[in-house]
Amino acid sequence: MQTSYQISLGKGYIMAVEDSMVQAKKLKNFFDNNNINNVFFTNAIDAYAAALENVPLLVISDIVMPGMDGYEFCSKLKTHPTLREIPVILLTSLSDPLDIIKGLQAGADNFITKPYEEQYLLSRIHYLLANRDLRSEGSAEMVMEIMFRGAKYKINSEKKQILDLLLSVYEAAVERNDQLITTQQELQASNESLMAVNQELDAFSATVSHDLRAPLNGVAGYSQILQETYSDVLDDEAKEYLERIINSAFAMSKLIDDLLQFSRSGRTEISTETVDLSAMAEEITRDIIGRDPEKKAVFNIKEGLLANADPNLIHVVLVNLLGNAWKYSGKVDHPVITFDKVISGRDTAFFIRDNGAGFDMSKSDKLFNPFQRLHTNEEFAGTGVGLATVKRIIEKHGGSIWAESEPGKGATFFFTL
Repeated sequence: MQTSYQISLGKGYIMAVEDSMVQAKKLKNFFDNNNINNVFFTNAIDAYAAALENVPLLVISDIVMPGMDGYEFCSKLKTHPTLREIPVILLTSLSDPLDIIKGLQAGADNFITKPYEEQYLLSRIHYLLANRDLRSEGSAEMVMEIMFRGAKYKINSEKKQILDLLLSVYEAAVERNDQLITTQQELQASNESLMAVNQELDAFSATVSHDLRAPLNGVAGYSQILQETYSDVLDDEAKEYLERIINSAFAMSKLIDDLLQFSRSGRTEISTETVDLSAMAEEITRDIIGRDPEKKAVFNIKEGLLANADPNLIHVVLVNLLGNAWKYSGKVDHPVITFDKVISGRDTAFFIRDNGAGFDMSKSDKLFNPFQRLHTNEEFAGTGVGLATVKRIIEKHGGSIWAESEPGKGATFFFTL
């Protein structure tokens, strides 16, 4: 159950120093909602001058500010005979242990970590104001020297003040730890849910692969039988319809293959080893040429292209990129396809270049999105899934892929691993 804190300042006020407009607005609303007298400053220099003229009951200050930071501002307050008893709360991310040392050295009374709960900030203000008169009772000023990260720091604060500051740090650490535990539990639940979804997706993929492909193959097979067996009794229009049925069935089968490959590429765990990309590309190009021996093209494959990659997944990458180069250079008189690498400093980028149709670079943002195509199906058949699969595999290897092209002047696809 949350405790309700009533803070009465009488004619006094709380000084706030915050150079961020957003954070200042949040803090201002907090004060107004709790009926707390306050004065705001956007820099510590003006705030310090104002404190000398009208001493505040408590100061809340950001740390990172231009001119004078929060540590210096706090230190100046704590070393001034009139201002030294003012409790100071520093707003910080506590991202570095040195923050704590600097806070102790400056004489801060509390750390509040961003983002903060308003109820927690209210409790800290109430505590510091309520215990303000107790700080010096029975507690002599002490000077300590400590070593941290090879540097010596002098801490000149009262014991209660040090204890308050360290307790606030500990409290913030406990809260962050609780948040981490909650996040870990949520992540574990999400992972379990994701595993269940993946199992369902695998089952669905198997169903699609078998149950959908079987009737599709039947449509294509029987259509081919009709085309071959009854060609002498079919008129030209009927033959054209059969041809369209067969082509559509094969296109659908290719789409199923591509979708399954795209789905698996995101879930497959990679296992890397040294792969001879040149030898792999030679094997792929022999297969490509074998499927269409009438088409003539020159393949320039650089020898000795090696990479640390998953052999199965990188094979999918080369099949798609070399296949695309072959397809999109199919309408030029002398197709030339090159596979090589370029080295810039420590980085190595492999590339596949063709002299085919190319594309408009203003549309390149669509290139690696599923089902986004830069050419019509009448120009070049395709499903629009291959390059999306390639991008996913490359990124799974920690690399990147990009393209350079110009309409009618071919395209070059670069990738790193």
